[in-house]
Amino acid sequence: MTSIAASKESLGELAVFTGHPAFLSPLHVGTPQPVDADGFVGRVRDILDSRWFTNDGPCVKEFERRVAEELDVEHCIAVCNGTIALELSAGAAELTGEVIVPSFTFVATAHALRWRGLTPLFCDVDPSTHNLDLAHLEGLINERTSAIIGVHVWGRPAYSEHLERLAERHGLSLFFDAAHAFGCSYAGQPVGGRGDAEILSFHATKVINTFEGGAVLTNDDDLAARIRLLRNFGFVDYDDVRALGINGKLPEMSAAMGLTTLDHFDENVAVNKRNYAHYRTELDSIVGVSVLTYDEAERNNYQYVVLELDPADCALSRDDLVRVLHAENVIARRYFYPGVHRMEPYRSLYAGLVLPATEAVADRVVVLPTGQTVDEAAVATISRVIRLAVGSAEKLPRPLPPFRSPASPTIRVA
Repeated sequence: MTSIAASKESLGELAVFTGHPAFLSPLHVGTPQPVDADGFVGRVRDILDSRWFTNDGPCVKEFERRVAEELDVEHCIAVCNGTIALELSAGAAELTGEVIVPSFTFVATAHALRWRGLTPLFCDVDPSTHNLDLAHLEGLINERTSAIIGVHVWGRPAYSEHLERLAERHGLSLFFDAAHAFGCSYAGQPVGGRGDAEILSFHATKVINTFEGGAVLTNDDDLAARIRLLRNFGFVDYDDVRALGINGKLPEMSAAMGLTTLDHFDENVAVNKRNYAHYRTELDSIVGVSVLTYDEAERNNYQYVVLELDPADCALSRDDLVRVLHAENVIARRYFYPGVHRMEPYRSLYAGLVLPATEAVADRVVVLPTGQTVDEAAVATISRVIRLAVGSAEKLPRPLPPFRSPASPTIRVA
């Protein structure tokens, strides 16, 4: 059970007045799920006994097979992290010039391209879905464009079929950043098999984690073979190097963690869905505050509980709400603030670039803690804090406390 120090029944009980937070310890967005220690340790013992610690050992092969089966794709190539998965995909596809990406994404989507010597060309998003704006995207395509990367933000799939048709019409490669979307579906089919390839993250914050890790999913036999070549220094045999590769391999220990979390995927999703339903019940009646919804006809992992504060109707700004929550030890996050195009090195590269929908979404979104560290009582307490703060915004003390940086070494915003 979550350790609640105070229930916060009235405005004066908020920590911005009293200094006494609602929770005894910080509740983070993306706290790793509990691990079946016995199952994990059993696999670790097998690894230690075999002395096969890396280089496509049994755990990596089993993990790749199980992920491919779960997501109904021909190939899963496991790698050391999702950023390397993107870089390897770009290298294997021999991308050049410019690649169109949304700015409303984790910065790694763009960084992976820059590390490959490519230029990310930032596209605005649809404010209702937070995914790529198709009309803006088509206007960005030019003679230097080699690919499009769609991002399944919050696990809600981008317009996969539309992007596939657009990419085919213009002769472009198409990849999907599916870091949020393990176990989600689009048109009844598992996310993972669209475009040239889809990229997964198995970072510690994800619903399936390998401590650190990622994977490329593809139905293209040739692309899969090239990625496998590049992730192992370009070796095709013991001492035969055929390409400029890197070390992108996933260690056996990481794959053991991935297999263990796969074993408990369904129960973790069930907890996420329960929390999402509780948040909606508690928060849907607050004027100016809405909980981002998921299509109940599709599979979702419910990993992200996302609020949007409408500046026209909500008396409290998003940033002030985050400050109020941080004071309560609820370390809510501003995703993906302020937009990648307003981060370096892209801010200097594209000085003056304005993406109005991206900037508006980045200024109104807040993500709340969920997962097995959050129970129904915690959801109720967090929701009361939000209700009190929004309902009496003008009575909050000024200045509010500064933003609190996440203290956990495992937490990042992706």
